[in-house]
Amino acid sequence: MDELGAVSWLLGYGFIGLTGLAVVEKFIPLFPSYVLLMLLGMTVADPQNLIATIAATTLGSTIGACCWFGIGRTLGGERVARKVSQYGRFVFLSPQLYDRLTNAYRRNHFWVTVTGQTIPTARVYLALPAGILGLDFKIFGVATLLGSMLWNVPFLCLGYVLRTSDYDPFQAAFWAAVGLVGVEMSILAIVTICKRRMSGSLSRQRLPVKQE
Repeated sequence: MDELGAVSWLLGYGFIGLTGLAVVEKFIPLFPSYVLLMLLGMTVADPQNLIATIAATTLGSTIGACCWFGIGRTLGGERVARKVSQYGRFVFLSPQLYDRLTNAYRRNHFWVTVTGQTIPTARVYLALPAGILGLDFKIFGVATLLGSMLWNVPFLCLGYVLRTSDYDPFQAAFWAAVGLVGVEMSILAIVTICKRRMSGSLSRQRLPVKQE
C-alpha cells in the first residue's frame, strides 16, 4: 500500500482514522506534517467536520508524543543516546539536535513543550528527552495538547479555505505546499548560515594573541 493509499484507508474510519493517522505521523513521516494537515483540511466538507478534524488530529498528535515520552522513560538516557548516535541520522534526529532538545528543558518545562510542538522535527522528538528526564506527565500532556492544537489549526484551516475557494483546489494545494516547503527550507538555510557565522566569530575571538 502506497502512502496515499494508506492515508485514504485511515480516512475511511472517520474520527478514529484521523486520530490514528496523527499518531502514525509522529513515527512515520508520510509527508511533512504541515502538508499532510493541509491535505486533510481539503477533505473537510463543512465547519462542523473541520472542528472534528482539529480535535482528532490534536488528540492523535498528543497520543503520539506520549508514546515517545514512554519510550524515553522506559529506555533511559544512556540507551537512547546510543540509539540516536547509531540510527538517528535515518530519522532526521542527529546527536546535536537531540542534545539541543534535552538542554531546552533547562527552562520552563510547560512552555518549552508548547513551543516545541510548533517546530518541525522538534515536535516529534522533544517528548523523548521529556520522558528521560521524568517530567510531570500531566503537565507534559496538557502542554503537548495545547501546542499540537496551535500547530494543527492553521494548516487544517488553510486546506479548508483552499477547498472552498474559487481556485482549482489541486493546483492551489500544490502551490501552497511548494510555498510552505520553500519557507521551511529558507528558514533552515538562514539558521544554518547564522550558526556558521557565530561559530566563526567565536573561533576568531578565541585565537591566542601573539606576544612580542
